[in-house]
Amino acid sequence: MKPVTFTDGNFDAEALKSDKPVVVDFWAAWCGPCRMIAPIIEELAGEFDGKAKIGKLDVDENQQTAIKYGVRSIPTVLFFKGGELKDTIIGAVPKSAFTEKINKLL
Repeated sequence: MKPVTFTDGNFDAEALKSDKPVVVDFWAAWCGPCRMIAPIIEELAGEFDGKAKIGKLDVDENQQTAIKYGVRSIPTVLFFKGGELKDTIIGAVPKSAFTEKINKLL
């Protein structure tokens, strides 16, 4: 399963109103560390298919959502449950760090 593409337009419906935990990778095409974690985000989307919604939001194209959540450096990965921000990871970290935070939300 491919990661969900989040945008300023669909963020409320896709992320905040989701009945499952949501993981949003705030990224940009020019960001090296973002490219490093991209394969991890793709793997997680497959592994947690049906249990959590995992996707990406391009900060260059969707600045409103990035500003709303105070995203100043990328990659920043935000973890939501029930429409509320529950956790954050800033920077490139090992896959296990993401898995641990997702499992806490399930």
